[in-house]
Amino acid sequence: MKRIGITLAAFLMASAAAQAADLGWNGGGSSAIYSPTPVSGWSGFYAGVNGDYGFGGVTRRATIGGPTTENNTNGAAFGAQAGYNLDMGGFVLGTEADLQWSGIGYSEAVGADTFKSSVDFFGTVRGRAGMSFGQVMPYVTGGFAAGRGTASLTNAGGVTTSQSATHMGWTLGAGLEAKATDNISFKAEYLYVDLGTQSYNGLPAPIGNQDVSQRFSVVRAGINYKF
Repeated sequence: MKRIGITLAAFLMASAAAQAADLGWNGGGSSAIYSPTPVSGWSGFYAGVNGDYGFGGVTRRATIGGPTTENNTNGAAFGAQAGYNLDMGGFVLGTEADLQWSGIGYSEAVGADTFKSSVDFFGTVRGRAGMSFGQVMPYVTGGFAAGRGTASLTNAGGVTTSQSATHMGWTLGAGLEAKATDNISFKAEYLYVDLGTQSYNGLPAPIGNQDVSQRFSVVRAGINYKF
């Protein structure tokens, strides 16, 4: 999954740059392929909202040892982001932080019981680096990621026992942002998120204490307002 995500991020970056050049978004400069926007074009603070779809995998293994169980996860997420860009005449550097409510998870039958694992919310703090082609900016991004996960077991009588844990890891991705006006822009983004492994203790038999790993991809659409 990680290799696929990184390959997709690189492909998105290259495709976005090629499409921007083909469409002639060159900021009115003399070059038909590339001409930087003014230094202030993308510079400034911004904030916005987004909607996501996440898909990936979760692995769990008894803390005391034993076989590893792997399952696919998926679900929607939505949240907000804020950041700052510095436009250096066509080369844009920036930072961005986001926080997402998440429905990414899965459930499975364990005998007569049901085990569930999910990511309740997650956030990232990332650097961004892009090239502006007039009103369009493809970019790559990466940095720190963290989230809260929940694992639960519901027995045949309908009684649920759940535990939560904080995961920390990293993220890497790419995106394309396009200006609709001087202050409003839309973006499409792909992120691969690795939240690592955490222990969930206190779950009853037949699950018991579990070490759970959360890794997933996020496809995101958002809107930003530059102040």
